Amino acid sequence: MSVKTIPLWTLTGLRQGKATTRWRGHGPEPGQDGFLGMPRLDPEKCQPGCEECVAACLPGAISLTAGDSRERVRVDYGRCVVCQLCIDACPTGAFSASSDWAFGSRNRGDLIWSRTAAPGAGSTLKHAIRRVFGRSLHIRHVDAGSCNGCESELQALNNPYYNLHRFGVFFTASPRSADLLLVTGPVTYAMRAPLVQTFDAMPEPRFVIAAGTCAVSGGTNGGGYSCGRGLEGLLPVDVYLPGCPPNPPAIIQALLLLLERLPQRVRGGQITPEEPRSGGAHA
Repeated sequence: MSVKTIPLWTLTGLRQGKATTRWRGHGPEPGQDGFLGMPRLDPEKCQPGCEECVAACLPGAISLTAGDSRERVRVDYGRCVVCQLCIDACPTGAFSASSDWAFGSRNRGDLIWSRTAAPGAGSTLKHAIRRVFGRSLHIRHVDAGSCNGCESELQALNNPYYNLHRFGVFFTASPRSADLLLVTGPVTYAMRAPLVQTFDAMPEPRFVIAAGTCAVSGGTNGGGYSCGRGLEGLLPVDVYLPGCPPNPPAIIQALLLLLERLPQRVRGGQITPEEPRSGGAHA
């Protein structure tokens, strides 16, 4: 083929080079500079008797416990929609903005703020998962009443920048070919039966990720006239990933957490510093 017959888009791609981010392979940055993550809580700055954050929190992620101490504020990040209203409402700066986005968790309790975060447990599934899945994972995604915010982030996973396939992770249309059921949305009553039927059609072993605050807890619509509280009490969840919506790096983090290729970073509602790695997540 002569140079004259090469399409313009091919020449543009060759000139620009590789577009895929090196994150999870050779660099620490996920390419989300300036991203607003979960708000951080500093209970030492809480003002006794103040309830401004509770009044401002639409999904009820912030509540008060008995007493008037600084420990009375309870934050459930599994219900947080990352609206930042608590930060605007707090008069003392007890809530502050952060870029904490890696909130994938194996335990629902780890999404609730605690002063003393429990240490992480060692990996017990890595060898079993590698034996079952090898280096690949196939996902069946079900939209159970989402606003399509999570879907737009999922769609970005297959673009050249994030390139989900490099991790050996693929989406499939058939539940019979799927290892993982990834659910978005608050699970409307109309979608309960199709969702359970999809799960039942998957071969063992099968896993479930609740992707987005709606799937974790119902979000702002949880417990309403049309839906329950996400997957709570409906399906066994292996990884909880709150966010409204969780961004592509957070979804990748959760997938690699499921595969035991990355450690869990959130414990007791707090992000732990990422430990240096000798090799990439491809290993």
